[in-house]
Amino acid sequence: MCRILALLDGSAYSRSVCRHTAWIARRLNAGVEAMHVLGRREGAVTADFSGALGLGARTALLEELSALDEQRAKLAQAKGHAILEDAKAILEQDGIPDVTLRLKKGDLLEAVRELEDESRAIIIGKRGEGADFASGHLGSNLERIVRSSRVPVFVASREFRPISKVLVAYDGSASAKVAIERMAASPVFADLDVCVLTAAQDSTHARKVAGEAVATLHAAGITASSRIATGEVEDALNKLVSEEGFDLLVMGAYGHGRIRSLIIGSTTTAMIRSVKIPVLLYR
Repeated sequence: MCRILALLDGSAYSRSVCRHTAWIARRLNAGVEAMHVLGRREGAVTADFSGALGLGARTALLEELSALDEQRAKLAQAKGHAILEDAKAILEQDGIPDVTLRLKKGDLLEAVRELEDESRAIIIGKRGEGADFASGHLGSNLERIVRSSRVPVFVASREFRPISKVLVAYDGSASAKVAIERMAASPVFADLDVCVLTAAQDSTHARKVAGEAVATLHAAGITASSRIATGEVEDALNKLVSEEGFDLLVMGAYGHGRIRSLIIGSTTTAMIRSVKIPVLLYR
């Protein structure tokens, strides 16, 4: 069964995750698994203040700490249920009736692996619960998910807007070719306008590489064009996104050459952080 896995943490990005998930699920006629994962120590009191106390006082304090742990664990559970119920309401309002809610405890990657084989894609917010206080940083779980996932990862921007124009950073690598092939076969891109951007010092070779990708998309009935960048890839991508109104950036998760550095080096973080649109990563 075609399912979309939406990872929710209650941050300012959660609504956008839901809206983007609904947009994708409608185009794929897919159901949604909405998941919130409680960390193993979430809600627990991490410090032990009892070591220097006498036996009676220490016993009383440990009992109070235990009761506080239990209360905090219950609050974390209640918060998790509330996050998922809110997500379900948003998804149903956006026309997705098939929504399964999953509240897990433990490691996020382990929870994702349990559902990954049944998932068409994973949707995650660009930043987590500290989004309002750490606007210059990406969510701590984002890179872990991207590096370990075997399915496409959609990184939701803070605000949702319908997607009509797609920019593809393409270098001809294996993962970039997978991205083009998956796009050509997917109903998600059927009526979208796609631009393939290739960066290289040799513009003749770049045009050939980009032309092959465009030909694959054209054969699938997708409207596509190509662009060549000879300067810094990050600058070219940001300029196109800001000046020409692209709604989604697509990349292969691993590549080679100058675009490769966008994915596995420090430039990746800068790229995903700087663009104001969602990013779709293919392995």
